[in-house]
Amino acid sequence: MKKLLSVLLLSAALLAAQAPTRAPGFCLSDTNGQWRDLQDYRGKVVLLEFMQTTCPHCADFNKVLTAINRKYGDKVQILSVGIMPQDTMPGLIQYVKGHSLPWPHLLDMGQMAFSYVRNPNLNFPTVYLIDGNGTIVNHWEQSALTKGIFEGDQLSREIDRLLGGAVPAASKKR
Repeated sequence: MKKLLSVLLLSAALLAAQAPTRAPGFCLSDTNGQWRDLQDYRGKVVLLEFMQTTCPHCADFNKVLTAINRKYGDKVQILSVGIMPQDTMPGLIQYVKGHSLPWPHLLDMGQMAFSYVRNPNLNFPTVYLIDGNGTIVNHWEQSALTKGIFEGDQLSREIDRLLGGAVPAASKKR
């Protein structure tokens, strides 16, 4: 009986881990002093990046995010989040200006990040893909296994799949 109960509990845990998860809500200030609430982006795909201003992988990933920003325009909202105490608002402002990044960069004191990432050894960058209904569709941490996401075009393909394969007008050849 104990063995059967253990198998059932393990099966339930595996199914729960694979089930779609509602993205935890948040409201954080960005580098312009504007409050950004996840609820404001309902109906739009959100790419949520946890990053650090001192992370070389994060700086390199900006190239991929810039390409996504250009390709999808207002169909995809990129939100980057720096986490205190490693990052501060003045440091985040300097980072955004230094890299000429047009999407919002938010500062979190750790509560919001903890609601997404329960791993104290978070790899930067970490990205969450959230659909228009506020469901986390997938997430990736930077590693050798996720090179296509953070250095190639695999993230763009994931977004295309989520948007139903439609190519945004901004990316069509003229």
